[in-house]
Amino acid sequence: MDQIDVPPFFLCPISLELMKDPVTVSTGITYDRHSIEKWLFASNNATCPVTKQPLLPDLTPNHTLRRLIQAWCTINASHGIQRIPTPKPPVDKTIIQNLLKDASGSPNLQLQCLRTLKSIASESQTNKRSIESAGAVKFLASVITNTINSCLDDDVELELKASVADEALSLLHNIQLSETGLKTLLSHPEFTHSLTKVMQKGIYESRAYAVFLLKSLSEVADPVHLINLKPELFIELVQVLKDQISQKASKATLHTLIQVCPWARNRVKAVEAGAVPVIVELLLECRERKPCEMMLVLLEILCQSADGRAELLAHAAGVAIVAKKILRVSTTANDRAAKILLAVCRFSATPSVVQEMVQLGVVAKLCLVLQVDSGNKAKEKAREILKLHAKAWKNSPCIPGHLLASYPITS
Repeated sequence: MDQIDVPPFFLCPISLELMKDPVTVSTGITYDRHSIEKWLFASNNATCPVTKQPLLPDLTPNHTLRRLIQAWCTINASHGIQRIPTPKPPVDKTIIQNLLKDASGSPNLQLQCLRTLKSIASESQTNKRSIESAGAVKFLASVITNTINSCLDDDVELELKASVADEALSLLHNIQLSETGLKTLLSHPEFTHSLTKVMQKGIYESRAYAVFLLKSLSEVADPVHLINLKPELFIELVQVLKDQISQKASKATLHTLIQVCPWARNRVKAVEAGAVPVIVELLLECRERKPCEMMLVLLEILCQSADGRAELLAHAAGVAIVAKKILRVSTTANDRAAKILLAVCRFSATPSVVQEMVQLGVVAKLCLVLQVDSGNKAKEKAREILKLHAKAWKNSPCIPGHLLASYPITS
């Protein structure tokens, strides 16, 4: 293909590659189906990439253009260009509805249905949307909830039922639910509790899928869905963090906790589940910017409670690792770490804590923050912290002279 020029109207405006399944959108622009579906559904965009106008999700196959591309491929076969195959049309919604109807019954039938749906979903984003609009979300939520709740240790069908739940969870994750689909899940009784049980007893993949779904649910949930979360959920989320089953799962877990902890007593539930020492241990090993930032954001939320601050101070490396991350990660990390230290100094600063902070070099680090480009928010908080305990720190021999020079003047 390098030796021949491809007609420009055969190229997808998004991928700039030869279109295999051209579809025309509501603005009149033609794209390759895979590219525009990814743009619309996976990336949640609502405008035409070319015209920037609002876009309806309807995609009309451009058969004429596809036949022209196929003819051009055939004519230029001698140049090594392979003819694009005729694409399979999106699955009809009634086929999916019939599949769901047939699946009500034994675990074997459900498993067969789920695997068929998984195969259909893998073909295109349009098929994923068809599966969702056909009512599969309620069906899958019911399958997961009923199966998980009916799984007893002495059940002769335990392995089969576990496979059904795993397949249903995998499918729910893979069809990339819309906001409407996610809210349908939130309205389903006991679904969140079922995900908790999956995290507790499920296989590696299912635990990850449960966390990914919880992340998506937390992003669209109304406060009413977040204020009555059970302590068991936090115990399992913290366990997923502790187990480090995958980097992606850990990020999803942190994101979920950041979303839910500010509501009601959730931060206390997270602290009681052991979140603070787990985060401190992870921070000790973490070298990547984004995970560090997320951990510090979550730790700052947890340290808004007295129990959270007590847990941080109880860990031998708690205050030290928070201070260490200042000026080593990002401006965002600087700000969050300074917020944590400010909360400790304002509400939990016993004489021994104040002394420990100067011995660990935390006070010297805060003086350095005032001297370098660390972000205005971090500077403000560092200045406030230093003023709070100036009497104990200002003349300390533990602070190098060149840093002591930047100690803020107190009135």
